[in-house]
Amino acid sequence: MTIDVFDKQNNKVDTVKLPDKTFNIRWNPDLVHQALVAQLANQQRAWAHAKGRSEVRGGGRKPWRQKGTGRARHGSIRSPLWKGGGVTFGPTKEKKSTKKINKKMKQLAIFSIFSKKIKDNELKVIDKFDVASNKTKEWYKIFKNLVDLRSKTLLISSLANNIHKSIANIKNVEAISSHSLNVYDLLKNKNIILEKEAIKEIEEHYK
Repeated sequence: MTIDVFDKQNNKVDTVKLPDKTFNIRWNPDLVHQALVAQLANQQRAWAHAKGRSEVRGGGRKPWRQKGTGRARHGSIRSPLWKGGGVTFGPTKEKKSTKKINKKMKQLAIFSIFSKKIKDNELKVIDKFDVASNKTKEWYKIFKNLVDLRSKTLLISSLANNIHKSIANIKNVEAISSHSLNVYDLLKNKNIILEKEAIKEIEEHYK
């Protein structure tokens, strides 16, 4: 597959051949959904935690004798029936919500998104980001030439080009490196800007 390459002024300057196994495969929504669910589940951290009857303080002895008091029998004040006792079926930080997904499945999901973005004209290859300074104002002008900034845009840069801090304050624009691709970022952003040098890095990294 061959795709046009643009410069910072959004002028066509060249073409580049994209590897079919990465940028020209069948759109697989079921696989993409599975990879997205697994990624979001693996990012979760269990913060809420309610103490069970084995964790609350007190209750080392029986509150009163078993018979003869006229009151209901109880073995411990740690019981969930008591105020200040343990919680039954409460949230616990021991709960694990992680989901496993194979490496090949995750890569195929990423490649499937790339292929759909190209077919929908939502992926643009840029020749090179050789900006003299790292001022946010200059980067804003560049992105304004390339895409409609009313939509969220993801820049996939080469490893040698560290521009994450420079664009951090530009609304609806974020950047990741060619080795940090993930399903969530590719789906969240409508437009994808891919640096030409990053194509080779993606092909070599995701073999």
